[in-house]
Amino acid sequence: MEQVSNHIILRGVLAGAPVFSHENHGRRFYRFPLEVARLSGTADVLPVVADEALLEDTVLTDGALVEVTGQVRSCNCRSETGRHLVISVYASTLGLCDGEPENTATLQGVICKAPVYRRTPLGREICDVMLAVSRHYRRTDYLPCILWGKSAREAACLSVGAPLHLTGRLQSRGYTKMVDGVPQQRVAYEISAMESLCPV
Repeated sequence: MEQVSNHIILRGVLAGAPVFSHENHGRRFYRFPLEVARLSGTADVLPVVADEALLEDTVLTDGALVEVTGQVRSCNCRSETGRHLVISVYASTLGLCDGEPENTATLQGVICKAPVYRRTPLGREICDVMLAVSRHYRRTDYLPCILWGKSAREAACLSVGAPLHLTGRLQSRGYTKMVDGVPQQRVAYEISAMESLCPV
């Protein structure tokens, strides 16, 4: 059986109607936000991209509970402010559902930048890792990951090119960026891997 290198399952509330995103090889794709609650009570609002054919099979309305399975994807896009990495969830299946919120991502790839180890102001250990995950047609997704505690210490010792297998959640994080002296509110997306780190 082929080993899965990139898989995510999300179960959350539709936070906005699907809007047209782009067309590729004659297929139309739409984007919509999915709000997935954490155990802490806060929520991640995550961008989902789905083929028009998937949406034709499921009528989505604001507030509906939706389950999505697919992959975490990245795209290096250009804008007036330069190039930036755009992260989204590419849906392979979606449908209405019941049940508790879920946000579980499993990734297997290689480290493509030197890990950055640091501590939070409260003393928690963090390691930032950029993971390169291969997909079909010789393409690669570059996914920012955050590891905590013991996993952070282990990741900090790994070198560029080291293989890594981790499980965590895709999270959204707001931050402020200064552009020409003007503060702008931005949102970053990253994999938070707190429970599992397995060099392979």
